[in-house]
Amino acid sequence: MPLKNGSYKGANWATRRALLDMLKRSGELSSIQMAGELGVSSMAIRQHMQELELAGDVVSENRAKGKGRPTKFWSLTPAADRHFPDRHRDLILDLLGSVESVLGEEAMDRLLDERGASQARIYGERVGKQESLAEKVAELAKLRSEEGYMAEASETETGELRLVENHCPICSAASVCKGLCARELEVFKRVLGPDCEVERVEHLLSGGRRCAYQIRSTQ
Repeated sequence: MPLKNGSYKGANWATRRALLDMLKRSGELSSIQMAGELGVSSMAIRQHMQELELAGDVVSENRAKGKGRPTKFWSLTPAADRHFPDRHRDLILDLLGSVESVLGEEAMDRLLDERGASQARIYGERVGKQESLAEKVAELAKLRSEEGYMAEASETETGELRLVENHCPICSAASVCKGLCARELEVFKRVLGPDCEVERVEHLLSGGRRCAYQIRSTQ
């Protein structure tokens, strides 16, 4: 079975790694084809594939050929991408650095402003449909959770609202581009409206465990 981070360990991992690589190259294979490639029994392959299926890395499909029993073909799921190199993070960091070094700080500011305006438009379409400030904060938390921030909305005993983000999916980018966090705070203020104050009271990049915002009504 996989670890919490989706990787595997143990003596069987080398075989499962080979199976994932074969499927990545071929698209789909039967147990017999994979067994022939590795020089092991079809039963051994099926046991490995069942474990990979339970982990969400592969799916199977039965296909009938003539009058015989259907043949099961295996293929990778999108979740299996975690087992293959992904330079997405490094690419984004390189691009951010290049924008500022080649085009200058002004270009970076324009880029961040455009991203912030786009976020505000998208968030505003849903948040703006809510009536009370509490409902708006709750809807904003839903939107952020959909983006991977594991956000939660709550109300304190004094009636103030809190928006807590337990994860930051853009932390690496934000660590090299401080303007990202500043723009997100501005987006929250714009989306929640002029009748409230939004203050960041915890900040992941400033040593906090998470990012948290305190929201007060000014009416």
